[in-house]
Amino acid sequence: MNWIKRLWWSAILLAILIAGAIAWSWEPDRQLGELVARWAPEPSRFVELDGMQVHLRDTGPRSDPTPVLMLHGMSSSLHSFEGWQSRLQAQRRVISVDLPGFGLTGPSPQGDYRIDAYTRFVLRLMDTLEVKRVVLVGNALGGEIAWQTAILAPERVQKLVLIDADGYQPSVLSMPIGFQIASMRGLRWVSERILPRPLMAASLRSVFGEPDQVTAERIDRYFELNLRVGNRRALFQRMDQATFGESAPLIRRIAQPTLVLWGERDQMISPDLGAQFCDDIPRCRLVTFPKLGHLPQEEDPDSTLKALEPFLAS
Repeated sequence: MNWIKRLWWSAILLAILIAGAIAWSWEPDRQLGELVARWAPEPSRFVELDGMQVHLRDTGPRSDPTPVLMLHGMSSSLHSFEGWQSRLQAQRRVISVDLPGFGLTGPSPQGDYRIDAYTRFVLRLMDTLEVKRVVLVGNALGGEIAWQTAILAPERVQKLVLIDADGYQPSVLSMPIGFQIASMRGLRWVSERILPRPLMAASLRSVFGEPDQVTAERIDRYFELNLRVGNRRALFQRMDQATFGESAPLIRRIAQPTLVLWGERDQMISPDLGAQFCDDIPRCRLVTFPKLGHLPQEEDPDSTLKALEPFLAS
């Protein structure tokens, strides 16, 4: 009978340890008001669209006939393009936006995070801002939204810029631990209520080519915006609805001039897929960055802009 007692006490000890770990990492949702105060200074503003208050930044000359519209990746926000926007806005109208389910925009009332829902969102956003045609830029998830929008409405997209973009299968090399947890359905109730800051820091460092660039302020931003009310559940819904690679055959239909930028240290999506995009897209140029990872435009705005600006001017 001693072994039964040992098993019983071992189970109790394990339960206590699990409860302690959950209590240690428990993080309540952050309310929108407190986040706006810190992460939405001028020129941020909000527009009503599809039942959401959509967070965006729209800067630069309104006379620009073809604004640059930038779409971030999963669990990111428009802040990923701050460096580009601040440098381009003197000559170009530049629009960045928090996509539904992320950043300060928060969850979609419909709970629809499929790519076709995002492409329709982008087109309605353009209509709301009275923009007829854009240069469409996208990183990771935003990249797939960008190229699928270009196929759906080619008259609305003049050029494409794809940055470590989703689209092919298999594409994931090493998913950050935060995304791994989000994909585990059995842990959803717990996962919606925890988010250890060290876990966010580790995930962020894993997608940067040079992890030392992941500053405390950057960790704070990703950490707090992912705690925005509803964003954790939205991430799980997006993971459930994702169909990685199913639309890859459509890439050959892209007719717009396309610039593909890729970090050679990307550990999420193989750099080989940058070349694959340019094999499939007729009018395409590939530029890679040896020291950068999954977020080249955020990691090094200056170097990546040197590749972008001639493409915009051509």
